[in-house]
Amino acid sequence: MSIAGLGPHGERASPPQRVALSSADVEAARRMGFRVAIVMHTLESDFARQQLQGLAGTLGDCGTAVIEVVDCGFSPEAQIAALDRLVIEAPDAVISLPVANAAVAAAHARLSEVGIAVVLLDNVPTGLLPGKHYVALVSADNSGLGRIAAELLAPHLPEGAEIGVLGYDADFFATDERELAFERWMRRERPDIMLRTARFSSIPVAGETALSLFAAHSALSGLFVVWDTPAREALSALSRHGWTGPVATIDLGRDAAVSLASGGPIVAVAAQQPYQQGVTAAQTAILAMLGQLTPDWIALPGLPVTRANVVESFQAVWRRPAPLDVLTRLMQDRGAG
Repeated sequence: MSIAGLGPHGERASPPQRVALSSADVEAARRMGFRVAIVMHTLESDFARQQLQGLAGTLGDCGTAVIEVVDCGFSPEAQIAALDRLVIEAPDAVISLPVANAAVAAAHARLSEVGIAVVLLDNVPTGLLPGKHYVALVSADNSGLGRIAAELLAPHLPEGAEIGVLGYDADFFATDERELAFERWMRRERPDIMLRTARFSSIPVAGETALSLFAAHSALSGLFVVWDTPAREALSALSRHGWTGPVATIDLGRDAAVSLASGGPIVAVAAQQPYQQGVTAAQTAILAMLGQLTPDWIALPGLPVTRANVVESFQAVWRRPAPLDVLTRLMQDRGAG
């Protein structure tokens, strides 16, 4: 699948195959015995846990020790403290998903200043440049994810509908790209639709933000949320008030898969490939530690997921069978039919 967006510095995307490791690369890494730290925005999501699995497994295959995994809890302050500690611990590389742009930029730059290879996931802090402050950015095609979500949600929306867009109130490249692409597609392909936007500052308040949005615009007949964890919070709050409109989101977590299999309210998911993103980021870090050049931006395409393909999509994304409650809901409907 093609990549729709450009990187944070206008780069064209390179495919994951560009950083595939040869057997000679793996053997060289095993001889070196590299040490790597992983700094995650959160570990409280299916996406993060699967990404970490891809990272740790690939590094382990290359004889590379993961010396620390940091859960920043979406806190720039926690991430800065972790990065400053890692400057002293001096691993060979740090793989980091920055939780903000300007706030964490200097802390990431300090890593490269002392010779630590930095591989970024999803987001590039303000002012950081590839080849100088970081080796490469590895991400999904976030612009493509937003477009997929819009394309899949549109058939569920009546002519002249008002829909809500629930964005993330942070300076974060990945979610900004998704929101912009979703809105751009709707304005171009469905100009009859009115978009009503609100932004949550953190996952725990996503439900309150959704309720405020619907209080201000009671005629909303659909919703887009920039990823699945806040979508879960929003739907929990909205369902208590009787709203059951169609929803599109990003990431095929377990709850999103169950909702798809049940026939809603989530009717469309633009899925990232977090396990493969983790594998790709780990391979990029290995090549960088071996002194090899890598592309500035490596991107993986999004996967369009509906009820019709949720089982095979779950298998493709998570590398394991779909949960029993997903299969059960699909089988129940087939039996009823």
